[in-house]
Amino acid sequence: MREFRVEIPESQLDDLRDRLARTRWPEAATTDGWGQGIPLDYARELCEYWAHDYDWRRCEAELNSFPQFKTGLDGGGDDAVEVHFIHARSPYRKAMPLLLTHGWPGSVVEFLGVLEELTNPEDPRDAFHVIAPSLPGYGFSAKPTVDGWGVERIATAWAQLMDRLGYDRYGAAGGDWGSIITSALGTGMPENVAGIHLTMPLALRPEDGTVGRLTAAEKAALAERETFQKLGTGYSALQSTRPQTLGYGLVDSPSGQCAWIVEKFWDWTDCAGHPENVIKRDRLLDNVMLYWLPGTAASSARLYWESFKRRRMDPVDVPTGVTLFPKELWRLPRSWIERRYTDLRHWNEPTTGGHFASLEQPEVYVDELRAFFRPLR
Repeated sequence: MREFRVEIPESQLDDLRDRLARTRWPEAATTDGWGQGIPLDYARELCEYWAHDYDWRRCEAELNSFPQFKTGLDGGGDDAVEVHFIHARSPYRKAMPLLLTHGWPGSVVEFLGVLEELTNPEDPRDAFHVIAPSLPGYGFSAKPTVDGWGVERIATAWAQLMDRLGYDRYGAAGGDWGSIITSALGTGMPENVAGIHLTMPLALRPEDGTVGRLTAAEKAALAERETFQKLGTGYSALQSTRPQTLGYGLVDSPSGQCAWIVEKFWDWTDCAGHPENVIKRDRLLDNVMLYWLPGTAASSARLYWESFKRRRMDPVDVPTGVTLFPKELWRLPRSWIERRYTDLRHWNEPTTGGHFASLEQPEVYVDELRAFFRPLR
């Protein structure tokens, strides 16, 4: 295990600005709005800002204000991947260790705005030692060079990480892939996991094929899910089948990488039509930079290729908390979730918020983590 600081050479930033200046833009969509993807005018405006006004050194300094490390983890396989992680320890000695896992198209940037509240709260009884790793192939973690790095192997690697840090009992939380990996951690290492908190819990439809007795809100959520499956899952079809081909374009083109990611922040946030209504422009670009600088378009997408063909919905018996935001991608009925998560102790549905909970609603997210984990300490 070694200490790590983010130190991007100025030559990489010069190259980024040069590539942005030479972008060959497509024509505008034939319809107004975001129906065919990110609008040309906004994409150009955002990339113009990125090239001339955005300050990466600010984000770099923010990342470096927290202790960061790298360590090799093999996840039970023959080859190890060097994983980057933030280890933000609380000043309170009895703080609870909390493992936070991001997803795609997120990064550890998602958690920067909540680390201080989690580690140094007014009430010491709410304090956490936060461990926030970058997924293999994401951010400043290394890229796997062989196949096999799917959900279960990452969960095993996370258990190795927590053991290496000396934490034998801890909480875990996450959204998107983070929810799926956290669930696998709860299944595989129940003796070490005090509880898990999820913002995107997944479960199977009842075996008899029926949807069961649902509330009006649950029926509406299932209808939205069907629409999303028809119109909003093209990205996952590509990333789960041809991640390498996709990577050639996105690793080479910053405007392409930016558009590929920011379009999801429009679609998946509770933003009333524009992502910058809920997430500041600089923070959007901070997150994009954790894909652009290390060139992770293909390696991050490969998690879909690894995991979609081996989807598992094993029962989870550890204490579970769910915070289901209204614009979450998958809002399944509580009765379905309870079948899989057999010790569901906390369920809340806030009135605002979407897929990127810690970015959109940081105060609510922190309160939810505190409320769920408080009786498990």
